[in-house]
Amino acid sequence: MAPWALVSPGVLVRTGHTVLTWGITLVLFLHDTELRQWEEQGELLLPLTFLLLVLASLLLYLAVSLMDPGYVNTQPQPQESKDEQMAMVPQAIPLRRCRYCLVLQPLRARHCRDCRRCIRRYDHHCPWMENCVGERNHPLFVAYLVLQLVVLLWGLYLAWSGLRFSQPWGLWLRSSGLLFATFLLLSLFSLVVSLLLASHLYLVASNTTTWEFISAHRIAYLRQRTSNPFDRGLTRNLVHFFCGWPSGPWESLWEEEGSSQAV
Repeated sequence: MAPWALVSPGVLVRTGHTVLTWGITLVLFLHDTELRQWEEQGELLLPLTFLLLVLASLLLYLAVSLMDPGYVNTQPQPQESKDEQMAMVPQAIPLRRCRYCLVLQPLRARHCRDCRRCIRRYDHHCPWMENCVGERNHPLFVAYLVLQLVVLLWGLYLAWSGLRFSQPWGLWLRSSGLLFATFLLLSLFSLVVSLLLASHLYLVASNTTTWEFISAHRIAYLRQRTSNPFDRGLTRNLVHFFCGWPSGPWESLWEEEGSSQAV
């Protein structure tokens, strides 16, 4: 058996991300970019700021990928707690029992086959993090995308500043080939992260998850509504997403929206 077969996919993905991050940073420092010019001139503020942003984005990436995304509790509960929980849920809400975990799924929860757990307010499973994005880590995930985009765009500018096209082709390829490959890689990553950030900001603004947006026609609690039952308006959606206020179960909000439609 190959040695890497004994290592979990999460470790491989996170190690690859870390190596790639510092590898690209090293390329930007070793070539004749503005980053290196600032360093040689003794202007260390901007290079240190760039390094701190890279480090912060890496730490935020690790935090989001390693933290509990909002697992539904699978431990057996006393019968009294179960009765109280069911009493809080309006009868009209179509809750269901997970056929994998055998737990009663809260509203907006979904089972992830990769994590083998049910996730509260499930958004999606991110293969680049090898973790789900759910109720607990979704705000940090959006913050990570913002910081990562800032680092990528700055790195893209630095890579472009080191490219010189006045040399003969063979000499240019030997001196700047790696930097040009880094520029193309940063361009691709910048495009992907920009699209991800734009889509998630749109979903957050309307209090919708990626799973709900894509599969609304297959989700029972959304098929019964003509509009998004969780949308409280832009300001309240953003405050609730990033600050957790006002707090409360999604079941209550779903029932309130249904009552207002009936009136």
